[in-house]
Amino acid sequence: MKAKVFSIQGEEVKDITLDDSVFAAEVSDGSIYYAVNNELANRRVGTACTKTRGEVNYSNAKPWRQKGTGNARSGDKKSPVWVGGGTIFGPKPRDYSYKLPKKMKRLAMKSLLSMKVKENSLKVVEDFSVESGKTKDLVNVLKNLVNQERTLIILKDDDVMLRRAGKNIPWVKINSYNRLSAKELLYGKNVLLLETAAGNLNEFYGKE
Repeated sequence: MKAKVFSIQGEEVKDITLDDSVFAAEVSDGSIYYAVNNELANRRVGTACTKTRGEVNYSNAKPWRQKGTGNARSGDKKSPVWVGGGTIFGPKPRDYSYKLPKKMKRLAMKSLLSMKVKENSLKVVEDFSVESGKTKDLVNVLKNLVNQERTLIILKDDDVMLRRAGKNIPWVKINSYNRLSAKELLYGKNVLLLETAAGNLNEFYGKE
């Protein structure tokens, strides 16, 4: 398939060929769901922790004798039924991360890229960088290409200065072509794909 390439001034300058198997594939909603869930699970810290009755710092003594007081029988104040007692089945530190099958992840990325093309949300842009690393210089470039909506910029490699420039723009996310985020692709209102990164994606996801 053919796609327009835009300059940083927002003008159409030429056409580029995109691999149909990557940018015009059938959208798999299931693979997208699993890929996004996997990313969210892998980001979880998993440090929530509660104390059981065996870990609460209380006396082991009975608060009153077993019989004859008129109160319900009680073993100790560490019981979960007491205020300040232990917690039953509370969370403990754990690792929520897991691996997604490689084929499913590839299918999800191709589905997301194809979906953005169908929605006219993906725009191929001539390679550019922000040598100064200043936020205002990147904003001046973006205002010619997109509105101030959630935008994902896909790079050909890890451009440190461009990442620095975009760090303080809350509606801009930056990924390199080989480290795409399913979540950012799904929720991005606009996707700016650098020209070289488009070619890299053709090779990276086009081959099976």
